[in-house]
Amino acid sequence: MIALPAVIVVALVLLLTDGGEDSRPGSALARAKVDRFDSGRAWKHLKHQVSLGPRPSGSQASRELAAYIRARIPRGHYENVEGGLRNVVGRIPGSKPAIAVAAHYDTKDMPGFVGANDGAGGTAAVLELARALRKADRPKNAPEIRFLFFDGEEATDEDRPFEETGLRGSTAYAKRHAGDLDALVLLDFVAEKGAMRIPRESSSSLSIWRKLRAAAKRVGAGKAFPDETAGGVTDDHTPFLRRGVPSVDLIDFTFPCWHKRCDDLSAVSERSLDTSGEAVLELLRSWRP
Repeated sequence: MIALPAVIVVALVLLLTDGGEDSRPGSALARAKVDRFDSGRAWKHLKHQVSLGPRPSGSQASRELAAYIRARIPRGHYENVEGGLRNVVGRIPGSKPAIAVAAHYDTKDMPGFVGANDGAGGTAAVLELARALRKADRPKNAPEIRFLFFDGEEATDEDRPFEETGLRGSTAYAKRHAGDLDALVLLDFVAEKGAMRIPRESSSSLSIWRKLRAAAKRVGAGKAFPDETAGGVTDDHTPFLRRGVPSVDLIDFTFPCWHKRCDDLSAVSERSLDTSGEAVLELLRSWRP
């Protein structure tokens, strides 16, 4: 993903003004009151990805991870993406149009970069969301839920604009399937260690954001989703927004290890993964057409 210039200013403002109660260790990450998202399972998924090492698109590690994901989601299958890449897609049947929950599973092609938050965190959360929702009792009119794991988010050519060479999996999926979708929820930076705060990314759907904040409050995770808006980010939700699909991007862009080798297990926590996972699970469980 790439941030617009405004996000730098907003990120600094949020960092400098993040005082009071929320600045105390763990205060914004008090354990959720509801326990339907198995953070232990999600954490194991995160650690497994990191154990594979760097996972850039097209690598053997990326292929191994794709197979791991496909085996663990309902109706899992591959969808080819130009250039030899492939998305991993699953679904729980329901009414149409569908709701999609997504993450990217590739990492930036940089020596030693294992992407514990940037890639593994969102992927781990969506894997556990798929398991939890497959087991949940759902009303007859509940929408179909799709689980999308995008390849090639980070497959960029440094000599060309990011939007021309990155976001490859999401662009391909949006081109083929945007007409099938009512909304998309993208999980990107959702496992940062410490007092994680995820403000609304400015291009994200305000209506979905309000639903998410309400869901987060119901499960006791409201502090992690403050009533604030940060600058715009070009990310895997962008191709869907451009095709008219209301979408939100869960990303804390103040993350200090973005595209740095310090984005390893020391930069993430199971508690943050649990906080974001419980909120999104409640959002999806309560979604009505």
